[in-house]
Amino acid sequence: MQEPLVFLPGMMCDARLFAPQLAEFSRDRAVTVAPVTGGDRMEEIASSLLDVLPRRFALAGLSMGGIVAMELLRRAPERITRLALMGTNALSETPQSAAGYEPLIIKLRAGAVDEAVQAVIGPETLAPGAGRMAVLARMAEMAHAVGAEATIRQVRALQRRRDYQAVLRRCRVPALVLCGAHDRLTPVRRHELMAGLIPDAELLVIDEAGHLPVLETPEAVNAALAGWFARPQAATIPAADD
Repeated sequence: MQEPLVFLPGMMCDARLFAPQLAEFSRDRAVTVAPVTGGDRMEEIASSLLDVLPRRFALAGLSMGGIVAMELLRRAPERITRLALMGTNALSETPQSAAGYEPLIIKLRAGAVDEAVQAVIGPETLAPGAGRMAVLARMAEMAHAVGAEATIRQVRALQRRRDYQAVLRRCRVPALVLCGAHDRLTPVRRHELMAGLIPDAELLVIDEAGHLPVLETPEAVNAALAGWFARPQAATIPAADD
């Protein structure tokens, strides 16, 4: 069997985010969607995942899932065979941007999950087109399933996250950095930065997608992931960052 694949979803998302990828890649490899709700710090979330994930695995994360993926790379690079970062950001929050999450937490504590979803993923964060409203509806379904309490923990983890630029510089596995051209949450320039830091990275910008390319343009994402899997694994694995 081929190397297992682990997907990490974004904030307020569950396995439904990767439904097209699960259907495509589970035919010939073990595929897991791991939750990113196991703590209010990235370090706690990563620790809980390392206890249950395979010994070695390919890792793909979107948005917050990409940040957790970078924390896993920092803690256990020897376990990751290849890395895909999608719609994400390697930079830490500034005090000002961290404080900007507080209105979202207020909405969640009040039980206004739909308002919280609209504050994070609105139509302007996705590519225009007939399928945009269906993607937003799927996002709302996932957010209600994840729930306000878990989402608040995720927001706290995002507020407190570290800068991962040094971690990416040490990455020695085949890497895919993928984003949508219409993504206003994690713009293309953030992905250009990440791809420039990783020695063996391929950058792909999908013109017809926004922040959720896995749902907006699943065929293009699946083709990119297939090409990522076709690249040979690294000969050497870096040591963990102490």
